[in-house]
Amino acid sequence: MLPIANEPMLFYGLKHLRDAGIREIGIVLGPIKEGVKEAMGDGSSFGVRVTYIEQKEPRGIAHAVMVSREFLEEEPFVMYLGDNLLKNGIRELMKEFENPAYEAVIALCRVEDPTRFGVVELDHGRVVRLVEKPKEPKTNLALVGVYLFRRAIFSALETIKPSWRNEYEITDAIQVLVDDGYNVHPHMVSGWWKDTGTVSDLLEANQLVLSDLEAVNSGKAEDNVLLTGKVSIGGGTTVRTGSTIRGPAIVGCNCDIGPRTYIGPYTSIGDRVVIRGGEVENSIVMSDVFIDSGKRIVDSLIGKASRITSQDGNIPKGCKFVIGENTIISV
Repeated sequence: MLPIANEPMLFYGLKHLRDAGIREIGIVLGPIKEGVKEAMGDGSSFGVRVTYIEQKEPRGIAHAVMVSREFLEEEPFVMYLGDNLLKNGIRELMKEFENPAYEAVIALCRVEDPTRFGVVELDHGRVVRLVEKPKEPKTNLALVGVYLFRRAIFSALETIKPSWRNEYEITDAIQVLVDDGYNVHPHMVSGWWKDTGTVSDLLEANQLVLSDLEAVNSGKAEDNVLLTGKVSIGGGTTVRTGSTIRGPAIVGCNCDIGPRTYIGPYTSIGDRVVIRGGEVENSIVMSDVFIDSGKRIVDSLIGKASRITSQDGNIPKGCKFVIGENTIISV
């Protein structure tokens, strides 16, 4: 549900599924549901029908398929991990999956650090081995979080055991398919792919999406405001005197930016954000944030309803923080 270019990440995957012709979508929810139901509803606003599937404890991707078996009814299906972004969607994979000889189609991409991913080994184009997050990977071919399966995967799931992480790994289930002689077809994705497992990944994904931004200005710019490059500004937003926004950048609705504020490239600012002075660049600022610090903020992820202010007076200045879990702050 974290925003990329002011849209929850989950929406990108859902639109890719819809654009590939899929209308029945099951969303697997773990113990932390993060407002998914409130954002997605029944799926009708996206032109699909959404069913919510409960996974009481997160025990791996393969386990998510297990708890979805009743919904899937052992029909062919696509599994799309919600924290993935694919520039070109999944139409090419769907087209290849039309070949009835393929029991599964898996998407692959070359990566710099394969130890973070499931890794695939090929022999003359055939899948021979899959390893989840190997310490010493033999290839740099990472599994993209999109898989297409036929019914044999359900039998494979019945044979696997929890891994050292106490999770049911989808790589183990696919390995069973390979070992049993099924044709698992590898597909190299075209365009960029981002797995958004870290803050730096999120910021890079934001950069990639903003690079294709369409500039739309539905807000108000006062005198002596400079908008350069591809800049999108939502309705009800005011950019005040002496401010500059350099694109690609997006500013949401009902924001108040300035005066004399600089918004730099690759910045996403959510709805109802107030920024008074200073600079923000290559950052994701979520909704209802207030910033009045006069500082330069870069490479940052700022959560909803956060406040960043400066200290006044002559007393020695220190740092005062009220922060959430797993927060990283550099000062």
